[in-house]
Amino acid sequence: MKPMASRDRETRDNNAMVSKRRVPQTELKEIDPRDYDLLRKFVSEQGKILPARFTGATPPQQRTVARAIRRARVMGLLR
Repeated sequence: MKPMASRDRETRDNNAMVSKRRVPQTELKEIDPRDYDLLRKFVSEQGKILPARFTGATPPQQRTVARAIRRARVMGLLR
């Protein structure tokens, strides 16, 4: 039997091979805080902002998405 650390590493490596991109990069060029359908793709069922490793967004895109989600929450569009 393998040590625990190597089993965990294998599992993470196998999961990393799966594409987790939720939204095509072309849709992320213009993000409007009032675009509910697009922003819902970046929010979990509990209302938390999903990390970029799940959405496939680049760091600048993730910042823009997070800012738009926070603005949408203030406007009352998202929880």
